[in-house]
Amino acid sequence: MTAKSTAAPDPALAREISPSGSFVRQEYSIRDRITADGSSGFAAEPGRYHLYVSLACPWAHRSIIARKLLGLEDTLSLSVVDPIRDERGWAFREGHGHGPDPVNGFSFLSEAYLATDPDYTGRYTVPCVWDRETKRLVTNNFPDITIDLETQFGAYARPGVDLYPEHLRDDIDAVNAVVYEDVNNGVYRAGFAMNQDAYDRAVDALFARLDWLEERLSHQRFLVGDRLTEADIRLFPTLARFDAVYYVHFKCNLRRLVDYPNLWSYARDLYRRPGFGETVNFDHIKRHYYGTHPQINPTRIVPRGPNVDWNAPHDRDRFPDRTPWAR
Repeated sequence: MTAKSTAAPDPALAREISPSGSFVRQEYSIRDRITADGSSGFAAEPGRYHLYVSLACPWAHRSIIARKLLGLEDTLSLSVVDPIRDERGWAFREGHGHGPDPVNGFSFLSEAYLATDPDYTGRYTVPCVWDRETKRLVTNNFPDITIDLETQFGAYARPGVDLYPEHLRDDIDAVNAVVYEDVNNGVYRAGFAMNQDAYDRAVDALFARLDWLEERLSHQRFLVGDRLTEADIRLFPTLARFDAVYYVHFKCNLRRLVDYPNLWSYARDLYRRPGFGETVNFDHIKRHYYGTHPQINPTRIVPRGPNVDWNAPHDRDRFPDRTPWAR
């Protein structure tokens, strides 16, 4: 049986609303880095670290994809929280696709944060990485997690996989910056806006950027040329959630993903690749969003739709693909 939320609006989330009514995401304050040589104090080692995730969370989803593509499942253990989050935060409960904490026996993710910093007052977010050796969280800064997996765990990763090629990093970083601002975080700025002006600004920026992505993908297979990179891993989780959640729940309803021929075909191309579709859990996604934001959906009714075929054929094979390991 799934635990039922009795959540009130998250007080930590309320602190992320600016005086103008806009959603301003908090800074992620646990920001140590894992390095191949251990110079940071946290050496990349097999069996040392544990990744806490939610299958509902797009920020965690990208780390799940990177871990899978890099073949780090035996190097970096992982556990999944219950998608239903109440006023106590993410919980470890037995259920379909989630379960108890196998490392520390914590009941709530907050325990990992408070073990790291007893004075911690921020939100208890996923993804976050636990260090078995020092018995604390190394990081909850989601942009760093995939980059560190891609650049510091090479000794344990699948040979030939390079998701953050050095010669493309400037281009990847530039794309990631605008996609984060307008799309990844843009859907939240729309959904959590507290007045019409804040909502309008977020939605206008979101769909202008989706139009930009649609045009970009009209002449290349991936976001940065002819190979799968970190940029695609960052965009995909938002696209996977768009029609199921953001279109309705966050009022991002100017257009659906399926209304963009190139973006929708690109998303299906990724979905059918190892590490992408197999890590999408629409049950967790929909129950989390519709069930844990009472200020947006007080009835917590979860819609049945949309009826979308993610396995439908795509037309992306017309473009070159230099990542045969990801097919």
